Amino acid sequence: MTLFSAPDCPDSHRVRIVIAEKDITADIIQIDRTHMSEDLTDLNPYNSVPTLVDRDLVLYDSRLIIEYLDERFPHPPLMPVDPVSRAKARLLMYRVERDWYSLIYQFDEADKKQQAQLRKRLREGLLTSASLFMEARPYLLGEEFSLVDCSVIPVLWRLSHYGIQLPPAAAAITQYAKTMFERPSVRNSLSEAERDMHD
Repeated sequence: MTLFSAPDCPDSHRVRIVIAEKDITADIIQIDRTHMSEDLTDLNPYNSVPTLVDRDLVLYDSRLIIEYLDERFPHPPLMPVDPVSRAKARLLMYRVERDWYSLIYQFDEADKKQQAQLRKRLREGLLTSASLFMEARPYLLGEEFSLVDCSVIPVLWRLSHYGIQLPPAAAAITQYAKTMFERPSVRNSLSEAERDMHD
């Protein structure tokens, strides 16, 4: 199994968290997104990361990849068993991508004024979701670490890198982040570039 990953990419990061959490043996090939690999171009028509290769199967959407890994390596399970809870988990991941990941991906191309607006929007988006973290005991879906946690952690990890500080009213988010950042699978998933992002 091979994962083509970018060292600074949130989508790649969440796949690496799942790989570390499940202790999956995989070759992780770090790709510079400004000079994509020819091998990757041959595998993925979108020439994007993350891209997972497992024998003859090639997957290149992070949500597909993490759900595939969860089914392919069922222990520990990272999705609920019942259909309603699974649907809720998928909806939360969709919201995280649409509301938070989409903003993070705009930072590097934005000028200073646009970055200030992105900072404000991401900070406000997190604050409006604070109740989700207050209810998390100890994880976002309840008692078990899940793919939702794997999806949220890369966003929280990057906040200080993008100059986003959360107010005291967001103490539940800050405490959740601190706890998740100490998790061995999260520490083991980090690229050198990601280690440098977080003080």
